[in-house]
Amino acid sequence: MNAKKILIVEDDSITRRLLRDVLEAAGYDAHTVSDGPEALDALRRNGLPHLAIIDLGLPTMDGFTLSEKIKRMADVPIIILTGNSDRNTLVHGIENYADDYILKPFHAPEVVARVGRVLSRINTPDPPAHLVEIDSYLSIDFANSCLYRAGERVTLTPIESRLLHILARDRGRIISPQMLIARAWPNEEVFEETLRVHLHRLRRKLQPDPEKPGYIYTERGVGYVFRLAENPPSEEV
Repeated sequence: MNAKKILIVEDDSITRRLLRDVLEAAGYDAHTVSDGPEALDALRRNGLPHLAIIDLGLPTMDGFTLSEKIKRMADVPIIILTGNSDRNTLVHGIENYADDYILKPFHAPEVVARVGRVLSRINTPDPPAHLVEIDSYLSIDFANSCLYRAGERVTLTPIESRLLHILARDRGRIISPQMLIARAWPNEEVFEETLRVHLHRLRRKLQPDPEKPGYIYTERGVGYVFRLAENPPSEEV
């Protein structure tokens, strides 16, 4: 079984090494970088992690900005790391970007417990890859917000990328409209009609032929599910 991949973004070298050692000892595949631009470059080159731990006090790009940029790529779980115990800062982080937080100084068991709890809430069964191959026709590059239809590159909007990541990550599982809205628009009031519009546009990017719908299916009255196309598209677009 492949270890879950954790990205640690922390500018302090001692804290960075400590977090890596703690998580590797717990069985995770931990990778470290020291600032926001380096983190984004690593994501675009190597693909998405299962979870990111991001220090708020980064030198060249603050942790909230980096978290926002990652969330525009996909629905990556984020734990913010901070020495600031101000409640407003923590609430702002949880409401807008993060799934949990860790206060410095921290204890190793707390880090492992919080990481495990977040990952247990979000189904991430497959190891992340730079290019996720769905089948011979479709591949997805979440870190660069695009997909490939028979080799043709198609750009995704941030919302489309997040929706597709949520659905493809839980491939075969029906997801309710309410859950999709909560994950794709975590701090906005969005109605189901808006969700349907974005899913319609996303479906046209996945498979432009309306006579051969595929990948995102509607289970009426229940929700949406991502699965392989029932009518496989042609290799010719």
